Amino acid sequence: MDSAEQLQQIYLAGFELQTYDRFPKCVGVIRDGCVALLAPGVDGLQILGTPGWRMGEVIGVLTEIQGRKVFQAKTEIVEATAEQLAALERFREDLKQILRGGGEKGTLSGGSPRVMSS
Repeated sequence: MDSAEQLQQIYLAGFELQTYDRFPKCVGVIRDGCVALLAPGVDGLQILGTPGWRMGEVIGVLTEIQGRKVFQAKTEIVEATAEQLAALERFREDLKQILRGGGEKGTLSGGSPRVMSS
């Protein structure tokens, strides 16, 4: 599947698409507070880095501090709730399934699609 087809499947699965001035070759995908950056690769789009939690204009990565799971973006730290962790897991799995070419309608948890730019 080429990048355009992948973006269409991502959009139809309820992810928002967003561009970022700081990452001109990437597209951000957002759903349920989760965010990932996608970059073009030899086999279509690929996840750049690790999906995380949207914290304003940055991605909070899931980490552990003193035995607690948190999302951290530089010095900002947000406690990771069970609901957020479940949403992040669904987000990762749905996105991976689409990028592998398995995002057929009705197989993903989804939501309503939107397109944004920053």
